[in-house]
Amino acid sequence: MSESNAEAVASAVASATEAATEAAAGGWRRTTGLAGVAIGVVAAGAAAGVAIERLTVGRGMRQKARLALDSAGPYGGLRGTPGKAYADDGTELYYEVDDVEPAAESALTRRRRRLFGRKAPAPVTVVFSHGYCLNQDSWHFQRAALRGVVRAVHWDQRSHGRSARGVSQGRDGAPVTIEELGRDLRAVIDAAVPEGPIVLVGHSMGGMTVMALADAYPDLVRERVVGVALVGTSSGRLGEVNFGLPVAGVNAVRRVLPGVLKVLGQRAELVEKGRRATADLFAGIIKRYSFASRDVDPAVARFAERMIESTPIDVVAEYYPAFNDHDKTEALAHFADLPVLVLAGVRDLVTPSEHSEAIAGLLPEAELVLVPDAGHLVMLEHPELVTDRLADLLARAGAVPAAATVEGYGSTSSTAGPG
Repeated sequence: MSESNAEAVASAVASATEAATEAAAGGWRRTTGLAGVAIGVVAAGAAAGVAIERLTVGRGMRQKARLALDSAGPYGGLRGTPGKAYADDGTELYYEVDDVEPAAESALTRRRRRLFGRKAPAPVTVVFSHGYCLNQDSWHFQRAALRGVVRAVHWDQRSHGRSARGVSQGRDGAPVTIEELGRDLRAVIDAAVPEGPIVLVGHSMGGMTVMALADAYPDLVRERVVGVALVGTSSGRLGEVNFGLPVAGVNAVRRVLPGVLKVLGQRAELVEKGRRATADLFAGIIKRYSFASRDVDPAVARFAERMIESTPIDVVAEYYPAFNDHDKTEALAHFADLPVLVLAGVRDLVTPSEHSEAIAGLLPEAELVLVPDAGHLVMLEHPELVTDRLADLLARAGAVPAAATVEGYGSTSSTAGPG
């Protein structure tokens, strides 16, 4: 990144702080648009060049393109049998279950008997946990590929997707903690998978949730978990991530971002208006920090954009402190004797692949897969590769036979249709 871009980021940070101060003094409506732009730049760590690029195309044309992509891209349309779990603070957590088709069930019977020594064992259930500002639909391609082949649970983390607003956050104003998310995952497992073996799959914050579950409930992991996949995630030291920024820029962001987020979160309704008004800037930021490939299907990029846009600014603010506090390195020991997949994009600017390498270093038997041309949303950017490695993990864990065929997940290349 050039020095001028670094200066632009610092300028955006200063503008955000200035806007927040003026808002507190009563001038919020006049500064909402500015704050909306600034917080987008600061939160994502984007340079001013992104804004310039987006402004070279007419707004009306971009709006029409977004509407066309919304109607043409059926990503995220897969649905299962709905269910509800309740967190320890009463938060309603939404999940869906995809059951195994009868033909696939009979094909697995012999292998399950050999693995678990039961005449009629419960099927292996794969529980998918999504990342920050996403929802369960972020696993769209993997869900399409495994649908009917393996029993799967997809859930929305508190305040995301179809799950309810976190009670502790809405009632008490408490920030979210990764430990709380681990307890939420336990509530979902108790409701949706009361018995039988489990494979845990987590992306980014979802991987941290899986680690928190292991930390709090080691007996559950020892007795029931038969495999783990950690995708684009980290066991700690997230405060050292620079998001592709020079040192001066990232230090400025860290210094003011918590305060800016707190103020903006208190004026969520007005900020959302400013955020919508600057949708084109956000689209450029989201693409930069989600994908690394140049040929990602525009409908997939728009799909990711819609998920991230749907996360309210106050929820963004509530979750932010949790990542700097996250450290579950010691919890990884609970996965030492299990089949583990650790996968990351080499060009991930959010949770750099070095963090996945560090996880794999503590789990020497784990399979480490680094995808060269991939960013943070690797499961959307390279679905074939992620699904293949996940299918291999499921075979090693006994969830599917080694010869099982998983397909139908499509491609994200610009020349392919939706999967």
